[in-house]
Amino acid sequence: MTVEQEIVTEQAQVTPEQLQQTTEQGLTKDLSPSDTQTGDKPAESLEEGTDCDKSSNNESTSADKSPSNGETSAESPDSDPKTSNGDGEQKTNGEAKAPGYNINEFLNTMPYQELTQKQSVICDEEKGIRCSPLIKDGKLLEFMYEDSRTCHEAFLRGLRVSNNGNCLGYRPGPDQPYKWFSYQEVLDRSQRIGSGLIAKGAEAKPSQFIGIFSQNRVEWTVTEQACNCYSMVIVPLYDTLGPQAMRYIVHKCDLDIVVVDKNVKAMSLLNDAEIELKLIVLIESPTDETKQKAKERNIEVITFQELEDLGKDNKKDFVPPTPSDLHTICFTSGTTGNPKGAMLTHGAIVANTAGLSSMGADSFMKVQPSDVHLSYLPLAHMFEKVVQGLVYQDGASIGFFQGDVKLLLNDLAALKPTIFPMVPRLMNRVYDKIMAGAAQSKIKKFLLDRALKSKMKLLKQGIVTRSTFWDTLVFKKIQNMMGGRLRLCATGAAPISPVVLNFMRCALGIPFTEGYGQTEATAGISVTIPGDYEGGNVGALIPNIFAKLVDVPEKNYFAKDNKGEVCVKGTSLFSGYYKDEEKTKQAIDEDGWLHTGDVGQFLPDGQLKIFDRSKHIFKLAQGEYIAPEKIEQIYVQSAPVAQVFVHGDSLKASLVVICVPDPETVEGWCKGRGITGKYEDLCKNADAAKLILDDMNAVGKKNGLMSFELAKKIYLSTEQFTVENDLLTPTFKSRRPQLLTRYQPVIDELYVGLD
Repeated sequence: MTVEQEIVTEQAQVTPEQLQQTTEQGLTKDLSPSDTQTGDKPAESLEEGTDCDKSSNNESTSADKSPSNGETSAESPDSDPKTSNGDGEQKTNGEAKAPGYNINEFLNTMPYQELTQKQSVICDEEKGIRCSPLIKDGKLLEFMYEDSRTCHEAFLRGLRVSNNGNCLGYRPGPDQPYKWFSYQEVLDRSQRIGSGLIAKGAEAKPSQFIGIFSQNRVEWTVTEQACNCYSMVIVPLYDTLGPQAMRYIVHKCDLDIVVVDKNVKAMSLLNDAEIELKLIVLIESPTDETKQKAKERNIEVITFQELEDLGKDNKKDFVPPTPSDLHTICFTSGTTGNPKGAMLTHGAIVANTAGLSSMGADSFMKVQPSDVHLSYLPLAHMFEKVVQGLVYQDGASIGFFQGDVKLLLNDLAALKPTIFPMVPRLMNRVYDKIMAGAAQSKIKKFLLDRALKSKMKLLKQGIVTRSTFWDTLVFKKIQNMMGGRLRLCATGAAPISPVVLNFMRCALGIPFTEGYGQTEATAGISVTIPGDYEGGNVGALIPNIFAKLVDVPEKNYFAKDNKGEVCVKGTSLFSGYYKDEEKTKQAIDEDGWLHTGDVGQFLPDGQLKIFDRSKHIFKLAQGEYIAPEKIEQIYVQSAPVAQVFVHGDSLKASLVVICVPDPETVEGWCKGRGITGKYEDLCKNADAAKLILDDMNAVGKKNGLMSFELAKKIYLSTEQFTVENDLLTPTFKSRRPQLLTRYQPVIDELYVGLD
């Protein structure tokens, strides 16, 4: 037994045998793969619109059918993933070393010396415009590499710098190792798919839109790269949009061709009489039902493999895009009305990728051909798209999850990734489970507390490592649970608690980064840098945007006080909403500034802090946007309801609601359902509360509310919202800040045990 173990044993008053048993079991003994599930929904609760089925996402792939595609197998790439070079010879991409950073060693070098001294600087004092100190001569970053100015060129660069290394990997079945396609194999397949699309009537130009309705998988990327090869534009679709929004997008973009992964999704398109398509490319084999319905609708259905074979026989030369060409139309679920299609060019995506990469290109953000990324966040959204852009431009590889988030830990163990972005909901789930497990044992709790205290002390000194005594004793199992090789982790899509974020930094021993941004800015606007672990801010501006604050007088925020709506301008901004000039003008002003809707301020060291919304819109922990007033307008249609106040917290996954029952109707309504009592008594009755909440949510579903827009808990209040008690404005609108203050203790109680 080591001296440290003897000290810990003595202080905890436990026996060496108990300590050894605890160490062997670890703190994550009870953390099974299913425990990373994020609530009632499958993976869609991980981020906005995540599209995840519960079956294998590589069922009936073309790789399964065609061994001649040149796929290679990799048995759990612990250190040096291997790939075929086309001649049967195996070559290694090298090894991604476990991190052992002393942040101070590279913070004294450029660019970190400038970044830590000032994470943003004023570049136009009169207009209050700020930018990254990495910007030289007022010129914003447009690209990272001269030979990588479009997404197509970025992929070709990856092919070159990786020496045709591993590109895309998948698991053909449960508990099977990853099989890999090299960069050249993916490019060849992309050329065949693109040529096949042209043979089916598509045109090689930016006005040609191709829909993709699929989970993350090899064929998703092959389709995207095919569009890149021939200057076509991808339009991702996803389940959580709902049928009305799906119909709207198909019509808005005049989609004729959609690539679909599953029969059930193909049937959802075929069964909608208002969706008129010419061609569905189905990745899995079509069922008889699909074939029959397609025949009735006069819509052609072919398999992905058949399209690839067609392209092989009708191969076309590449028609590469320019930086100004459109790459994707990314539809956001929005909060009211129809979704908005953000138009993003190749240049904007490359610029955003370059901006993020440049923040630590020679250190914590450095990507190498030896790196491996686990892809599970939806490719239909820009967070994952930009992460993959970082991977491709530097020749690293991507392994796709099996399609079921409950198997994510199994995929982590098999792939052993070095790059793994996480959304706050997943991080919170892991954190809560570990803490709950430790709380069941005094020994475990003591060890975890000591370990966190020790590593937090190192973290504040700028030391991020996983080679301490506490890593061996406490954190090793958590690190192994994540594959054991993580080096680059980032979180975004929704706010994350500084406590949870710093826990992950300590437990995993890596400089976990938090990013802030939105689709209209491609993805990133700012990112936290190593050494800044105080929390409460979203870090340094990236060097491809300018930022400023503008007044929000209705909420008493003024730029002169260093508080206001965050507005950005730069090389990674979207080109507007597709065929929606009115909403585009609402988002981008006449001077070209994107109004984010977020209220923030700049801290003394230049970090950006977000603390409010300019309007009553917020995100839940999994990244879903919520418009509470829209929900309230629907909820008051419930018969026993007079007034409601819907509340959500960006660190929570669910909504709660304060409800004032209608004094004139609630007693009779409840009596008709078997619950009797006077008004005041009913407001204290848990059964009555449940009955009313169920009716409100039934009304909500009837009016098209999504599951994440439905409240999970309710409080019945006898106090009416009035002008006199300052809970309503003179025009009878809810005073949300005052309502929150009035009911904060109640809301806190509602959230106990909810998430």
